[in-house]
Amino acid sequence: MLNSIKVERAKLNITQAQLAEMAKVSRQTINAIELGKYNLSTVLALKIARIFDKKVNDIFELEEGD
Repeated sequence: MLNSIKVERAKLNITQAQLAEMAKVSRQTINAIELGKYNLSTVLALKIARIFDKKVNDIFELEEGD
């Protein structure tokens, strides 16, 4: 799954740690999501989208084969 979390964080000028605190997960979880190494839950995807004031589809995109 592709995502634009790093870009969205840059727009808000927040760190992985700050995003993690807002989403109530670890910084390592945010890092793994950004790297595409973590299959997040629907709830977490919705929380992240809400933090960025975006739709889930604006942040996350399925890759071919997902």
